[in-house]
Amino acid sequence: MAIEIIGTGKAVPPRRVTNDELAEKLDTSDEWIRSHTGIGARHISDEKTACSDLAIEAAIQALSMAESGNFPGNIPGNSRDFSLKEAALSLDLILVATATPDYYGSPATACLVQEKLGAINAGAMDITAGCTGFIYVLETASALLSAGDRKKVLVIGSEVLTKFADWQDRGSCVLFGDGAGALVLEKTSAPSKGSDKRGIIRSILRADGSGAEHIIFRKGGSRDLYKTGEIVKEQTHIDLNGQAVYNFAVKAMTEIISDILSQEGLSIEDITWIIPHQANARIVQAAEKRLKIPEGKCFLNIEEYANTSSASIPIALDELNRGGKLKKGDLVLTVGFGSGLTYGGNLIVW
Repeated sequence: MAIEIIGTGKAVPPRRVTNDELAEKLDTSDEWIRSHTGIGARHISDEKTACSDLAIEAAIQALSMAESGNFPGNIPGNSRDFSLKEAALSLDLILVATATPDYYGSPATACLVQEKLGAINAGAMDITAGCTGFIYVLETASALLSAGDRKKVLVIGSEVLTKFADWQDRGSCVLFGDGAGALVLEKTSAPSKGSDKRGIIRSILRADGSGAEHIIFRKGGSRDLYKTGEIVKEQTHIDLNGQAVYNFAVKAMTEIISDILSQEGLSIEDITWIIPHQANARIVQAAEKRLKIPEGKCFLNIEEYANTSSASIPIALDELNRGGKLKKGDLVLTVGFGSGLTYGGNLIVW
């Protein structure tokens, strides 16, 4: 029995904002942003677009690929008619990783996705693990598929981070973008062990709560509620300690990659692609240097999308898949790090 990926999808808002456009309003420049982060642009949602809207768009793409038989995404001439209604009815569970849900606390964004898709047979819940959210979602889905009689799960990472950016802080607001990515997972009869194993074969989930202050939404939770009559001077925004996060992320990324390779008896050369969370190109470059990872093995698309938190890894997977750069049997290692602090990785046979 294996837990295999059978469909991928992504969604980003149509509005694309370049560094030069930001520089017209902030004391910054394209050169400064690129040299410090690797970011060239980001996609920003309009006022009416919420987390679930992007999640649904990405989900429909992933379900269409899964039901049409076009996986991997570059396989031509293998399509079947796609019915969203039938695809949604086949789902046993919907999991959404997000730090920017439609509503605070309740209802879960996954429930909104479930209703709009018409997935009346599916359970639904959100997982909050910051930018590591999709790593956690993949392992949660894999475990739930393995443990019960469930057959198919839709997993989504969706964020509208720009709605929570502090646009007065040039050091942090330039980092974020909006987007969603989705995968369809299916329990199959393929082996999960041995030389011909398939699917998600190992995950590592870790956390370090001592760094909780480094990436935080301070206002609005039970620790610091909005009070009746209180004048809100500024909207809730992400409070980010950039240097502390950078130091943590480089250590976390090298630790996870090293541990997964060691536990599976693999070397860097065995891995086709490393898909890191797209937070800052300098983090990835530092980890590459420490682990002597060959140039080009870590996939980066941060130049176009900026940091989309839990959406960054599934967006990257969909781009690689639809671009024909992922083939069946490829070994893919995902690695993420984010608020909590959380970190982790998944090893996947594509």
